[in-house]
Amino acid sequence: MNSIRAYFNEVFEASVAGWNRFWFEPADPATLAVIRICTGAMLLYTHLIWGLDLLGFFGADGRLPEMFSRAMNNSEFAWSPLFGMTSPTLLWTFHVTALACFACLMIGAWTRITAWASFLFAVAYANRAAGALFGLDQINVFLALYLAVGPAGDAYSWDRRRQRGAGRCPSIGANIALRLIQCHMCIVYLFAGLGKLLGPTWWEGTALWGAFANLEYQTLDMTWVCSHPMPVNFVTHLILVWEISYIALIWPRLTRPIMLALAIPLHLGIAICMGMITFGLIMLVGNFAFVPSWCVRQWLGERDVAGPT
Repeated sequence: MNSIRAYFNEVFEASVAGWNRFWFEPADPATLAVIRICTGAMLLYTHLIWGLDLLGFFGADGRLPEMFSRAMNNSEFAWSPLFGMTSPTLLWTFHVTALACFACLMIGAWTRITAWASFLFAVAYANRAAGALFGLDQINVFLALYLAVGPAGDAYSWDRRRQRGAGRCPSIGANIALRLIQCHMCIVYLFAGLGKLLGPTWWEGTALWGAFANLEYQTLDMTWVCSHPMPVNFVTHLILVWEISYIALIWPRLTRPIMLALAIPLHLGIAICMGMITFGLIMLVGNFAFVPSWCVRQWLGERDVAGPT
């Protein structure tokens, strides 16, 4: 009886220790900072696009009527300050302020404030532009949220430059933010893969050909692949297996480099061949959360950076 009790005590203590190590072990903010720079740049770019015809999209007679957005959201919680904002002056003031916040997030200026502001601005645009919402916007929003949770401005930032003599500062907050991004990416891929199982073309191995043959997504003419059905079938099934297994194989040190290496051609292929450049890039930014900070610092030429022991 005592041995059974000791076993379960050991299991419980090991589980608690593992949980605490996973979430609350201080982490170097270098990786989080790179994600901040890339996410801020993507937020700035994607929202600059709205400014090409701001009133045409969100004005009183714009392409995205408020009634349509509310109906698409179908939720009282999907609120946006852009609802009811039809004055050109107010719209442009709101828009320029949002762009300024995104730019500050990118360079790491007043990051603790601008990260939260960037998240709220991104949500405001997403709720208002419900008819034009895409996966890119959803990834932008959750990355902005987790950057606000952690100390994203503690490395490679204007904030850091202002703190003269400040060195590296591993923190629990940086680890929590990275873990949240990592877990969210696992959930995204898991449900993406499981959703694909509902489509017969994924079982048949022809889904990739269907994407290439769709003129709406045809940035490059890839119809020549129809002459090579076996490679198309193989890559289609490889994508499916990769997405479903991501949640398990991205964590072990042995398989993580393989999973990250496969993410690069997958998302660059989406970017180049299907015209979804911004979506492909932001997915790679999310995957970057699994890159150790010591790798980041070594790649950036910092000296005296030790790898894992």
